[in-house]
Amino acid sequence: MHADTKIWLTLLTTWMGTAIAPGATLAGENLPESLDLEPVVVTATRTAKEADTAPGSVSVVTQEELEQRNVQTLEQALAPVAGLYANTMGKGLLSTMSSVTMRGMSSDKRVLFLLDGVAPLNDAYSGGVGYQMQPVEDIRQIEVVKGPFSSLYGGNAMGGVVNILTKMPEKREATVKAGYGSSWDRGEALDDLEKLYLSYGDKVFDKLRLFGSFGHKTTNGYATGQNVQSANPAAAGLSGALPTTSTTGAPRFLIGDNGDNTWEDNQFTLKAACDLTGATKADLSFRRATLDWGYDNPHTSLRDAAGNPVWSYGSVRESSFLSGDGGKAQNIATGSLETRWGTVIGKLSAGYVEMDDSWNITKGTTATRSGGPGSVSETPSSTLNTDLQFTLPLGTRQILTAGGGYRSEEATSREFGLRNWHNRDSKTGLTYEAEGQAHTYALFAQDEIAILDSLTGYLGVREDRWQAEGGHVFVPGAGGSTLHYDGREDSALSPKAALVAKPLPATTLRVSAGKAFRAPTSYDLYRTWTSSSGITYAANPNLEPETVTSWDGGIEQGLGGMTMKMTYFDNRMEDLIYNKTISATRQEKINAGKARSRGVELEAEQRFDFGLRLFANATFTASEIEENGASPASVGKELMQVPARIYTVGAVLEQGPLMASLLGRHLGKRYGNDTNTDVVDGVYTSYDPVTLVEAKIAYKLDRHTEISLAVDNLFDEDYFAYYEGAGRSFFTELTWRF
Repeated sequence: MHADTKIWLTLLTTWMGTAIAPGATLAGENLPESLDLEPVVVTATRTAKEADTAPGSVSVVTQEELEQRNVQTLEQALAPVAGLYANTMGKGLLSTMSSVTMRGMSSDKRVLFLLDGVAPLNDAYSGGVGYQMQPVEDIRQIEVVKGPFSSLYGGNAMGGVVNILTKMPEKREATVKAGYGSSWDRGEALDDLEKLYLSYGDKVFDKLRLFGSFGHKTTNGYATGQNVQSANPAAAGLSGALPTTSTTGAPRFLIGDNGDNTWEDNQFTLKAACDLTGATKADLSFRRATLDWGYDNPHTSLRDAAGNPVWSYGSVRESSFLSGDGGKAQNIATGSLETRWGTVIGKLSAGYVEMDDSWNITKGTTATRSGGPGSVSETPSSTLNTDLQFTLPLGTRQILTAGGGYRSEEATSREFGLRNWHNRDSKTGLTYEAEGQAHTYALFAQDEIAILDSLTGYLGVREDRWQAEGGHVFVPGAGGSTLHYDGREDSALSPKAALVAKPLPATTLRVSAGKAFRAPTSYDLYRTWTSSSGITYAANPNLEPETVTSWDGGIEQGLGGMTMKMTYFDNRMEDLIYNKTISATRQEKINAGKARSRGVELEAEQRFDFGLRLFANATFTASEIEENGASPASVGKELMQVPARIYTVGAVLEQGPLMASLLGRHLGKRYGNDTNTDVVDGVYTSYDPVTLVEAKIAYKLDRHTEISLAVDNLFDEDYFAYYEGAGRSFFTELTWRF
């Protein structure tokens, strides 16, 4: 770092009366390893700040912590964070429907995910996040800021913000990782998981930094989807069915599965950063990720009197054993330019996220293992996000951060008939199309005031004006129709206030309150579809944004090598979007819901001089639907996918070349429907209370080479998280670093 930059940051620290660490930059670069300081985070304020002085509950997942576990996907990386529930316990790596719930606000669309603070990862179609498309080996640090942050970031930031910061080298470095894993008992977890990762980075001319990486994973998977029917095969003279129940206790019969769920993904990244002058720097990045999944031959347990396998009986067809292939391809491009004029810092950034291919095949009701009709759904989408920010001191005890942004989103949903459900290219014609666009214009400001040397106040506000246009639905054919929707607009004012006090050097007190929102997605507004059972789920182009008003308060206390945190939170949600039942064959989306979630997050960490780190956290959440015109029976019930209790306990020991870690995680009961009638555990589609333990041991053979062995689900727990959970598995990896 240049000397004048260090001087400027020191002056800035003095003016604020807070601790911006020497060696940190406003872009959130790594601190020198020789300094034993709090992690520096940028997400909570848009400027660099030590985590214990940030105006919000902040959790940091470091690169070192990721390497101490067997982390294959982003949601697995987030799983141990207090106040956050990452639904990783079902199919794991194989899940394309993973989700994150933060502080009782379920679904990815109510948490804003950012890549390097620039590119929003919530897709424009549904607000979901492609967790498996983010290479964890490229991650330098994940910052999880909990609570409403629309005052700084706009839509989706109702439960909080997850900011994924990626690596950039300071010197020449190369990494090669090769790994293999499989289930302990063949067929009960990911079989034949193979992984390869390559990266290279360098700093040239003392100004230009370059980084590139490639990652590849493939697995033969395991049978995740069960074929459970209400019709008793014994009535048709068939044997082999296993009696079970539905999640409500009704009799059911397990007759087979959909085959092993296979998987392959690839990621490619290029990054460049340049110090153009002592006061100006720029960076660019491009990432492409692809994934494809499919299913091997299904299995039936049914047998006739002669012992022959049976694939259909009564109203149950062979197609009930089948699941279709799918895939995604995503491109992400980012760029930023940061410069300084005297004491003013300006930053212009842009991120473009394109899901240029997202498809999924559904077999037809008359399909068989050898072929037959089906359909394919394709949902490409794109998001452009631009942001201009200025940071300037006002006097000696005040800093203003202000700016504006523009976000453009576009999504399309198309369905085509297929002659052969095995072949995506056997299209027979367009059967449905829906698309729409949205534009958001925003202005924001945050004032940071050093009220006292030990007390800092924050006042922030953001105005977002949201416009939807180009919405239409097209259903071709003789009875087809086309609906065009008028453009519409809405706005959201998102204020926030916070106080951070440090009465003692190792003590931090926080309190904050704010409001956040989520605009309806293209799926909410325009995607109408009819299920195989004949129920039409209708979109609503007149939906209003969802909102939440929240407050939290907490204390953080250091004591020697121990850190303890306690935070209380309270969220009141309004205008939640629900499906309202109009008739036996039609449901429509409406703004119907009011809900509340409140709870406590407890965290503790103890570090010992001999290389041992112990940590634990617990999250207690009480959630309740307070109003729901779409589903009156849900009033007074718990919110879906909000566990009342989550416990995490772990230990990491590092002694010379040896590293060993152990992590246990307990999840309480979650409900899969808003009336909480799915009370039976241990059956297909249930969400069971479960405790899972994982372990990893690594040994450095020399300064360049490391070998490791990890075991997931160490005690081979049987459970369901909708799908049957993966059993015990192992993964071994060899790493070279140069």
